[in-house]
Amino acid sequence: MPFYNSEEERQHGLQQQQQRQKHLIEFCYTVAQKYLFEGKHEDAVPAALHSLRFRMNVYGLSSVELVPAYLLLAEASLGLGQTVQAEEYLSQAQWTVLKSTHCSNATYSLLHRNLGLLYMAKKNYEEARYHLANDIYFASCAFGTEDIRTSGGYFQLANIFYGLNKLDLADTLYTKQVSEIWHKYLNDHYQVLSQARVQQIDLLGKRFENDTGLDEAQEAEAIRTLTSILNIRESTLGQTPLKTIFVLKILVMLYYLMMNFSKAQEYAKRALSIVKEKRLGSHERKAIKKLLNLISTEEEHPIT
Repeated sequence: MPFYNSEEERQHGLQQQQQRQKHLIEFCYTVAQKYLFEGKHEDAVPAALHSLRFRMNVYGLSSVELVPAYLLLAEASLGLGQTVQAEEYLSQAQWTVLKSTHCSNATYSLLHRNLGLLYMAKKNYEEARYHLANDIYFASCAFGTEDIRTSGGYFQLANIFYGLNKLDLADTLYTKQVSEIWHKYLNDHYQVLSQARVQQIDLLGKRFENDTGLDEAQEAEAIRTLTSILNIRESTLGQTPLKTIFVLKILVMLYYLMMNFSKAQEYAKRALSIVKEKRLGSHERKAIKKLLNLISTEEEHPIT
């Protein structure tokens, strides 16, 4: 127990401790999310439990701030096939939300998304669709309809339609509400960076380790979402070569911004191979070759 000379020092010490714990809350939460998006559900549990414990220390045992940690634990439990445990965590989260006088739209969105995942696991698709629709509504209120944080609900909804063989509905959601949203987000960052590359400038005088504007969990979500859609596109390549190329180009931008140039090059070459195989127009070929040239230049002469 630290010794303080005055009440002012004691308050300052407590504030510093609380700030440290808030930092640990976010750190553990991001780590747990990243593991979940990577499919490492068992690894996510300790980080999620730490996030919950730190939240309890900072906010108390009945605060709505505990809900995101309960939802992480529910999702990890679902991934481990522990449906009953997942339902317990979700019930705790729902009860905490009901008792709260104020709950953000973002938290409501997360709650409904996880309830949607629960009912998907139970194959109750009607109930799952209901909760995912609510997820999309609250995420749209919190972040906007064209935000990457809203697209996650559309992605899960598309997965339901794909599993039910309602391919037209799934295709529309995968394209319009997921791929195009991620494309716009990443392309905005990509254009800024590629322009800097061409002009040989960097406004801050140095290159960040990564230029996605995303945290590690969001990057892992982008990789999982886009590679899942790519796998679906490739399974129906004969009908949708342009849609397959579109997803490949989004992945190229993502890995380029993450500075994983070998992976970016791999996806660009796959896109170019489809263009040649399907004898598509010169516009697609030029666009992909431009990406490949930029990646090669970056590898040879990175911004320092």
